[in-house]
Amino acid sequence: MEANDKKTKLIDAQLFREAVRDAFKKLNPKKLIRNPVMFVVGVGAVVTSFYFFKGLATNGPIAFVGQVALWLWFTVLFANFAEAVAEGRGRAQAETLRKTRVETRAKLMKDGGIEEVSASQL
Repeated sequence: MEANDKKTKLIDAQLFREAVRDAFKKLNPKKLIRNPVMFVVGVGAVVTSFYFFKGLATNGPIAFVGQVALWLWFTVLFANFAEAVAEGRGRAQAETLRKTRVETRAKLMKDGGIEEVSASQL
């Protein structure tokens, strides 16, 4: 794989693994409540899951409730995953910018000569 290919990849394996792990960590109600819409969807997923398992135990209707619970859980997890990917990519871009700032050299004209200095010194 060329270096240019790595820069243009939308998501790499390490970022994907971290995003999946973070998506499940974000199911914690203390973290989920920071986003009120996803918190309500998460509460709805828990409530419909309760009624689904209650229906399983009592031989009640489960098909519709199960589908709703599944879609709600999918929505919450996908939203958390997308947020984790965005955060991971943001951290990676910030790290790249920090490295660029440190490594960039500039040419300074001083006393008729050219001196190479760090860009942060300009």
